Amino acid sequence: MFTGIIESVGTVKEVILNGSNRTFWIHSPISAQLKVDQSVSHSGVCLTIEELGEACHRVTAIEETLLKSNLGDWNEGSLVNLERCLQINDRIDGHLVQGHVDTKGICKKRKEKDGSWEFEFEFPKKNAALIIDKGSISLNGISLTVFDVKKKSFKVAIIPYTFEHTNIRMVNVGDTVNIEFDIIGKYLLRRLSLKD
Repeated sequence: MFTGIIESVGTVKEVILNGSNRTFWIHSPISAQLKVDQSVSHSGVCLTIEELGEACHRVTAIEETLLKSNLGDWNEGSLVNLERCLQINDRIDGHLVQGHVDTKGICKKRKEKDGSWEFEFEFPKKNAALIIDKGSISLNGISLTVFDVKKKSFKVAIIPYTFEHTNIRMVNVGDTVNIEFDIIGKYLLRRLSLKD
């Protein structure tokens, strides 16, 4: 479980294809603090640390993860938002994020707003019931508040700190992001769907 508050940005150093899987070596300021078998959010995707190197770590994404996320687009040099798992005694500064990506979103607009940034993303219409105005969403693992919600799109506003300290600054029109909808909304929708 995560909070969507990004600790560090890592850089993909190597991509290894292994059947339908992709293995990544990632260099980051927090790699030396990680442990094998630890769960870490990589741009919103919960991956298990498999091996540690000098200031780097190795993770693998299986086919299902590659289909639902943008990890298949990662190349050497790609920037990755990193967050270690939540400690129960910590404050929850964002919202509860599982690291289980629901779908990909496509950036439709990016606008600088005199010191902040506004992004508009399109998402599959089938997920429309999972997003509400002023609700929480995880984009590439970043906990954000949505506004101007439509059936297939929403907007987020990015403050300078988040822009400078995450990979959202690299997202341009046409790029994909990993979306995880709020877990509470998912449970509510499931509960309502079982009422017959």
